[in-house]
Amino acid sequence: MTKCLDDSPFHVILDLSKIDFIDSSGLGVLVQLAKKAQTAGGSFQIVSNPRVTQTVKLVRLESFLSLQPNVDTAIANVDK
Repeated sequence: MTKCLDDSPFHVILDLSKIDFIDSSGLGVLVQLAKKAQTAGGSFQIVSNPRVTQTVKLVRLESFLSLQPNVDTAIANVDK
């Protein structure tokens, strides 16, 4: 993902909708990627599911990480 952001940092959508579990290490990577995209002037959106969303909310990162319910919504938000 870092290479992807280095090459084309504008709009990245990461689909985690099939992920059953994410721990603090995974959340840390998501925060780093989101910061990298924002610093480069791009956007970083995460397609989530209820389990991932619950974990993100537990650590109060929902306002920082752009969680989307599906890929279509994430794509629609790229233009905003």
